[in-house]
Amino acid sequence: MTTWLDVPDDHLFGMDNLPYGVFSTADDPTRRVGVRIGDLVLDAGAVAAIGRDAGLVGEGPDLATAWQTPSLNAFLSLGRPAWTVAREWLTEILGDDVHRGGVSPHLHHLADVVLHLPIEVADYVDFYASEDHASNVGQIFRPDNAALPPNWKHLPIGYHGRAGTVVVSGTDVVRPTGQRKGPQDAAPVFGPSIRLDIEAELGYVVGGATELGSRVSVDEAADHLFGVVILNDWSARDIQAWEYVPLGPFLGKSFATSVSAWVTPLEALTAARVPLPGQSDPEVLPYLRGDAFGLDVHVEVSLDGTVVSRPEHAGMYWSPAQMLAHLTVNGASLRDGDLFGSGTISGPTRDTRGSLLELTWNGTEPLTLADGTTRGFLEDGDTVTMTAWAPGPDGSRIGLGDVTGTIRPAR
Repeated sequence: MTTWLDVPDDHLFGMDNLPYGVFSTADDPTRRVGVRIGDLVLDAGAVAAIGRDAGLVGEGPDLATAWQTPSLNAFLSLGRPAWTVAREWLTEILGDDVHRGGVSPHLHHLADVVLHLPIEVADYVDFYASEDHASNVGQIFRPDNAALPPNWKHLPIGYHGRAGTVVVSGTDVVRPTGQRKGPQDAAPVFGPSIRLDIEAELGYVVGGATELGSRVSVDEAADHLFGVVILNDWSARDIQAWEYVPLGPFLGKSFATSVSAWVTPLEALTAARVPLPGQSDPEVLPYLRGDAFGLDVHVEVSLDGTVVSRPEHAGMYWSPAQMLAHLTVNGASLRDGDLFGSGTISGPTRDTRGSLLELTWNGTEPLTLADGTTRGFLEDGDTVTMTAWAPGPDGSRIGLGDVTGTIRPAR
């Protein structure tokens, strides 16, 4: 697609992308919805209000009101038909030169805006959808047993996280403190985590609330999957190891989860849809069958400027549609602004593992960084950055932005 803006054809944030975020400026600290085009941010609500107030907008969703709010939640509540209308409208005003005069005053340079958490997170769930990651974790912690738990290929395993500690890219992460008990400890001790880790994931933003007691099928999931963020599920492995038997992750995960500032619409990722690796042995139950697409997203993980991993999301065993169907199969309702993570994206080789736990094999095979220092787990002052892209139409690339965070000492 073409635009009257000076955006290179190979830009990761061209017309085929148009991700949504929430921004403010020094001149106007009001948080509102923005759309990225190239290295510019469109004040979407301001432009939509021009047409609405001039009576040029007929029947349809009130996009201006939804976009003049401090999160994407109001827009998410409008549902898939409105999301499609909005994308068509954005393509029109950014693609046809006739709109230049009305749109140009509402474009801001990316360097001049502050980006905020794009959604008010309603509920947060994290899944465990990579067979390679689950197998690696099993081999590390249960070397004398089967790598995968017996239920793993029958259902998407997940846990409920803490919505209030989801933070936007660029937010510092304070080293968590809690109980831990090492193999040589006679009793648990209390203090800062000494095995602080990362998990490279995709996060899925949900809209179109449902009633309690209803279900969303695999084939209906796309009506509720609004878009994708990059997600870093920071993990305190020592705190987690002591607490998570028998009920699962708690304080080892709940201190922070970082997400990218831009939400890439699912409609921008049509060319990135791929088949799942295969679920024939065992065959999944009927409620998990249907349009269970995968996504060909390429992730890169850097630690203090050194690329340490390039996980491939296309190898994930469970699809986002299956995860959403499983999340609601018991009648759990969806809320606008729900977020769920894919779980760590890991592949069959060391350079595609998405956590330090796997990359260093629980600290026994430390990484060497470009400055010559080594890491088993994260140290104070370390900065982790994850970026991602996906194939777009006609050989183009769709950028998912980045998520970054720096570790600060425990308090």
